[in-house]
Amino acid sequence: MQHAQFPPLLHAIAGVEINELAHRYGTPLYVYDAATIVQRIRDLADWDVVRYAQKACSNLAVLELVRRHGVLVDAVSEGEIRRAIAAGYSLQGDPPPVVFTADVFDRGTLDLVVERNVAVNCGSPDMIEQLGRVAPGREITLRINPGFGHGHSQKTNTGGQQSKHGIWHEQLESCLRLADHHGLAVTGLHMHIGSGTDLEHLAKVADAMEQAAHSVGRRLCSVSAGGGLPVPYREGEQRVDLPAYFRLWNAMRERLQQAFGHAVRLEIEPGRYLTAESGYLVAEIRAIKQMGANTFYLLDAGFNDLARPILYGAYHAMSVVPQQNTTRQRPVHDVIVGGPLCESGDIFTQREGGFVEHRPLPEAHVGELLVLHCAGAYGSVMASNYNSHYLPAEVLIDDGRPRLIRRRQSFEHLVALEQNLD
Repeated sequence: MQHAQFPPLLHAIAGVEINELAHRYGTPLYVYDAATIVQRIRDLADWDVVRYAQKACSNLAVLELVRRHGVLVDAVSEGEIRRAIAAGYSLQGDPPPVVFTADVFDRGTLDLVVERNVAVNCGSPDMIEQLGRVAPGREITLRINPGFGHGHSQKTNTGGQQSKHGIWHEQLESCLRLADHHGLAVTGLHMHIGSGTDLEHLAKVADAMEQAAHSVGRRLCSVSAGGGLPVPYREGEQRVDLPAYFRLWNAMRERLQQAFGHAVRLEIEPGRYLTAESGYLVAEIRAIKQMGANTFYLLDAGFNDLARPILYGAYHAMSVVPQQNTTRQRPVHDVIVGGPLCESGDIFTQREGGFVEHRPLPEAHVGELLVLHCAGAYGSVMASNYNSHYLPAEVLIDDGRPRLIRRRQSFEHLVALEQNLD
């Protein structure tokens, strides 16, 4: 079993010097290693369908990369449907290349879904009703809340009665009747209980799915295990046992096939699993401050660039990038790492609840770079213009060649939709 390793000093990403990347593209900068994404896709080769939850990292180049490697895509908004189209996905096929999964239809998305015949995974009775009124006769899938959930944070828990997600498991029968009323054929089920959960909790979903599948009956053609696969964010953490997880779901699928007398497609819907480890946020240390007993490394990146620590105390390993390409070891100090924002919560080394923590990091100097690891999921996609900071650039490294896949935002971009008073 592999263990995660994050060196205290780092010189290159995917064979490219980090100092050179920063010089060429500026900081803060998101950098992705295409080879890591491809390897994570290969990890899931046993599954019939790998469907990427693009909300994790929806850059068009990333979507095109996963499409070229046979991955289908999940969309949760009108914008994500249009992103998938722009990245080369077709909207028709079996299995459907793009599936819209949500708990509500906003009016624009419903119009697009009907106009372009986009496959829909309904997460509420009202979605069934609203789609059925304007597009009867279609096939749909249902996202079921099995009554329990789990995640690395309560904010990433998507199951149980405190979660807004999915159709409550006790309402499945009534939703099947509602679909019948509108001539909608329920041909698939989907369950997702949370992001960053563990194998023990993920395994419970298969049992709940099997029970729900028998309620739907022989017309069921597909089941989706959802996402939530954890990745190792900390030094020494082990990877999830994917073969064991697949065997669990495949055994359940085989029992359904025997009961129904036909093939049942088995899908998985990874988001963070495909992209988290591929991504790095590169920032420059702009100040080093001593505040009583505390030493602060202050970066030119803040929670406007990477919100996960302030949102739910997410841990990101860090490395210092020496200005000179040397292997000389440096003394390690306990430091607090923060950003430039006018906000006390702009701290990368914090745990859930806003409690600031120290991090042992090599001695560094102003002007050197610091890298935050595992920033490829829920990083750039959650970035904001808070304090009127510009959105960072993004670079994809493929076969040793860096390619700019999103330009750094400019002031003109920042205010393009705004207008002065007359």
